[in-house]
Amino acid sequence: MAMSPSERVALAAEIACLLEVSAPKPGNVTRFADFSDTRYIDFLASAAVIGTVLRKVARATTGSLILEVVRETARAVGRNTNLGIALLFAPLAKAALLGGRRSLRTRVHAVLASLTPRDGQKVYEAIRLANPGGLGGAGEFDVRTTRGKVPLLPAMRLAMDRDSIAREYTTNFEITFTIGSPALERSMTASGDAEASIVQTYLTLLSRLPDSLIARKCGDREAKRVSQQAGAILADGGAFTQEGRRRLTSWDRTLRKRGNRLNPGTTADLTAAALFAVMLQEGVEFLLKNPGKSSTGRQLRGGR
Repeated sequence: MAMSPSERVALAAEIACLLEVSAPKPGNVTRFADFSDTRYIDFLASAAVIGTVLRKVARATTGSLILEVVRETARAVGRNTNLGIALLFAPLAKAALLGGRRSLRTRVHAVLASLTPRDGQKVYEAIRLANPGGLGGAGEFDVRTTRGKVPLLPAMRLAMDRDSIAREYTTNFEITFTIGSPALERSMTASGDAEASIVQTYLTLLSRLPDSLIARKCGDREAKRVSQQAGAILADGGAFTQEGRRRLTSWDRTLRKRGNRLNPGTTADLTAAALFAVMLQEGVEFLLKNPGKSSTGRQLRGGR
């Protein structure tokens, strides 16, 4: 039986999450390395939650989808594994169903413009429930103290300098559509190697944008230093050269020191968004039909 548009969107979302967490991205939970408090299987379960909730995309609001993902994830795995992904995926999923000949990014703009204060209330509730790392206080629209309806885009605008996902909401997903998705498409077209292309996309994003999770936990200077390291590895070929892969393995160990405080978690979420956006535009087969020769897994296996 043919899948409905909502089911196709949900499938793409679930596959995007599975591919993102399975690729050996330095400093993150992967199939080769857990954190002390979060495991690879937690992210697999979270991907299933995303897929299940987004099957309701046609009849649920953006804020409702985000809140339900966070609630069901908390119920399934008991920790915050996908708040950032929920925030990024919900508008993309809603945009995919708008149809027509407009670009996906133009449709995302329409979705963001239609957000209501009720969506904002639900998003704030989701953020409080997830309680992400490094969440500090703010002035107007402070997520810890603001209750009731919230004008979401103005609130995101106030947070955009300290949070890359908030920035996406205020720029019509500029990072996803001008950095992440193009990098992924270039790498896949050139190599046919999905795993290496995901790592390369991750490096590209991180080299261009200091990770806002690292910045919140460790400061801007540390976040910029990590970005410079990503850029240097990318200049050596990243996941596509022997020297780049050697440096990735060593860097992975460095990022995992001090209790994984240098985990580029926001960059991982942005990488997932790039995967989802590409599959919404090109189909899931774009990442799956050309298996290629994996050039990353063996070299990064076991890096902690």
